Amino acid sequence: MEVATTVEFASAARALTREARRRGLVGPSFRCPPRLVGVDRSIRRRATGAVVSVRLADRPRSAVIADMIEGVVVTNGLRPPQADRLRAELWAAVDAVDAPSAAA
Repeated sequence: MEVATTVEFASAARALTREARRRGLVGPSFRCPPRLVGVDRSIRRRATGAVVSVRLADRPRSAVIADMIEGVVVTNGLRPPQADRLRAELWAAVDAVDAPSAAA
């Protein structure tokens, strides 16, 4: 099981926010861990957007990224099929950021 690191979290957060904004959507802020005890993800709405908090400790990298992507979808109130397309596009954006480090 490949666990998420803080560096990967920060890199994914930048990529997801950038991609959301590029598409004219709200790019949420990301933080870790959530303030609520016992949850993997929480969302706090603000007048200018939202803060998506994700727990990293002892979690697979894929679960952390999935929670972050879902945070973008929920923040923007998207429904299928737009939500499904965005999820796929955001996964591709995160994978593109990881590709150069994987080759090294």
